[in-house]
Amino acid sequence: MAKSETDRTTLDLFEYEKRPGRPKTNPLPRDMQLKVNKRNQIKRDKARGLKRVEFKVSSQLYQALSDMADAQNISRSALIETILQERLAIDR
Repeated sequence: MAKSETDRTTLDLFEYEKRPGRPKTNPLPRDMQLKVNKRNQIKRDKARGLKRVEFKVSSQLYQALSDMADAQNISRSALIETILQERLAIDR
């Protein structure tokens, strides 16, 4: 019996053939995809009126914030924003 490349009914003929993985849907390389996605995220945040604030904290504080956010079922950034808003309300 001849093996046809389009015949998939006789599986034993194709058991050692490498099957292609997930099809490539984006023509850009991965590093360019990441840059484009980050640029789009910044545009979305800007349209929503969000500004980026970045700071460094100790690993203990980071873990405490993560645990507290998990306990309240919110993101860590939402928790930090809530804490800052509450503190600003007290100082006014």
